[in-house]
Amino acid sequence: MAARKLAAQYRSKIEKGQHLMNDDRPAPAPLEAAARLQNVFAAQSAAYAQNPYPSAQARKASLRQLKRQLLRYQDALAQAICTDFGFRSHAESKMLDVLSSTLEINHALSHLSRWMRPRRRRPELLFATNSLRVTYQPKGVVGVIVPWNFPVYLALGPLTAALAAGNRVMIKMAEVTPATNAVLRRMLAEVFAEDQVAVVGEELVNPNDFTALPFDHIVFTGSPAVGRVVMRTAADNLTPVTLELGGKSPALVARGYPVAEAARSIAHGKGTNAGQICVAPDYALVPRESVADFVAQAKASFIEMFGTDLAASPDYTAIVNDRQAARIDALLQDARAKGAQIEACAQPGPGRRMPLQIVTGLTPDMRLMQEEIFGPVLPVLPYDQLEDAVRHINAGPRPLALYCFSHDAALRDQVLKATHSGGVTLNDWGWQTINHDAPFGGVGNSGMGSYHGEEGFRELSHARTVFKRHRFFPIKLFHPPYGNWAQRLTLRFYLGRGGDPAVTPETPASRRVL
Repeated sequence: MAARKLAAQYRSKIEKGQHLMNDDRPAPAPLEAAARLQNVFAAQSAAYAQNPYPSAQARKASLRQLKRQLLRYQDALAQAICTDFGFRSHAESKMLDVLSSTLEINHALSHLSRWMRPRRRRPELLFATNSLRVTYQPKGVVGVIVPWNFPVYLALGPLTAALAAGNRVMIKMAEVTPATNAVLRRMLAEVFAEDQVAVVGEELVNPNDFTALPFDHIVFTGSPAVGRVVMRTAADNLTPVTLELGGKSPALVARGYPVAEAARSIAHGKGTNAGQICVAPDYALVPRESVADFVAQAKASFIEMFGTDLAASPDYTAIVNDRQAARIDALLQDARAKGAQIEACAQPGPGRRMPLQIVTGLTPDMRLMQEEIFGPVLPVLPYDQLEDAVRHINAGPRPLALYCFSHDAALRDQVLKATHSGGVTLNDWGWQTINHDAPFGGVGNSGMGSYHGEEGFRELSHARTVFKRHRFFPIKLFHPPYGNWAQRLTLRFYLGRGGDPAVTPETPASRRVL
């Protein structure tokens, strides 16, 4: 309520041509974080009320500004991410955070005019000759909650969709990426007023203060556990949410597929960003007779990409902080204590650079088999029949991704029809997420809703049905009193001569008030 009242105050300011700039906050006495949130939300709500439907030209101008800034700041962002992680290759940051964001912006710029066009729909025969269409209306103020693992792409991807849909945006960055937060805040502040795009980060002591704002939509990327908290908090305001979560994404290697090729792809998935990716292969399902070969090939592939000593590798990312490193180590200790065999693929490097750990001899009671790993650990499970592998996948919550390695089209089709997942890559891993002409989203425990491309535009727009009755349409024929010839003819045409006489209608005594 407080945010809505503040919106009225900011509306008068906007009517006078004034805007709340990102750098308008007085440095000597900055607003307390929670109060600033309320002020920014109120300003964005007021700005949206003054301009509820930005033109395609204005939206494209915002996207071009975003792209221009991203290209200008690419080196600063790569360095900031490296600082936050302890070490991350600039090339990896540019490929995964900067390039992916650029591709998404390019796609939106190319297709936005078509997305915005109203869609004609066919009215029911009963209403023939009238007009029916769907228009796509900006929702208003969108909140974006960003995780730490890809702080640029997972901030700018939803931002791109929100700007394309004509919304105002507040971005909540992770508290563990302060260097990236500062660069991103400066980058955006140079081109966007704070009543259009605003960034908050580690200064916010209670993240629920952000989620509790009465946003018109929230996009959250993170764990299923935190996603449930976000959804419960958003429910107080009936705020719709897009949840991009995670889970244990399987990599199924079918019989007959080259083991070395599958092992390299999966090792790459676990080595990229040190496996700290929501769509990384969580575990591998391998034919029992090929497990030893798969382990050897995965280790050899990891060494080929990153070397035998990670201290000498310029390409391998560190675990983001001590807390995450301790969590991963605890998973390994639990597995080792319960009889698993663990194969380290290289010597660790300084600054939490943990090599890929391949784990075999697994049992269901191990934490590795129950929790999303989110790190450079690869459990390898043997299977005998394909049905056994599919049964194992379906026994757990629905994952964000599924990877199937097979050159047999019938087998691939069988796996796709028998399983559920947010997305799929066949014969590799992860690439479904950065092709922006297709949606990205989870299902069940791995999320709800989707964004990227046209689906992102639709997700952050309200699809508004507009029916127009033409001047001479005889709508009065359907008004009471009931029983005229037009109504009788309509009911006879659609419903037939009456219900089944064997079905006894309710008597007045048995009728309940609904």
